[in-house]
Amino acid sequence: MGIVVGYLATPEGRAALGAAIEEARQRDTRVVVVVSTRPDAPEEQRSALEADLDRVRAELGSAGVDHEVRLLSGGDVADDLILTAEEVGAQLVVLGLRRRSPVGKLILGANAQRVLFDAPCPVLTVKPGPG
Repeated sequence: MGIVVGYLATPEGRAALGAAIEEARQRDTRVVVVVSTRPDAPEEQRSALEADLDRVRAELGSAGVDHEVRLLSGGDVADDLILTAEEVGAQLVVLGLRRRSPVGKLILGANAQRVLFDAPCPVLTVKPGPG
């Protein structure tokens, strides 16, 4: 059991991580952070990602939350989240969503939509705060 969170080094990803930490504290469970990368990502991008993931691990550790970080390469973001949620028997999946214009609100991102429809558990979506 646990909480699966999709993470990117963006305000949306940080909002999702924060919400996952709070949910994990309330539920007394672990967090599985899923980071999907492209197999052809440049080395400098991978290095920057590893440095950011060190900060994520430190944040989870200082919050006292049991955690695991999975860096998955070559897969589809939605598939990575759904399969991880199934594998760990997740209680919850947490996603960060971008703020959208009024017209954009009619269309939800394809990955988020797939996770919402296909996840084996409830999905919590969050947006970053203003600014």
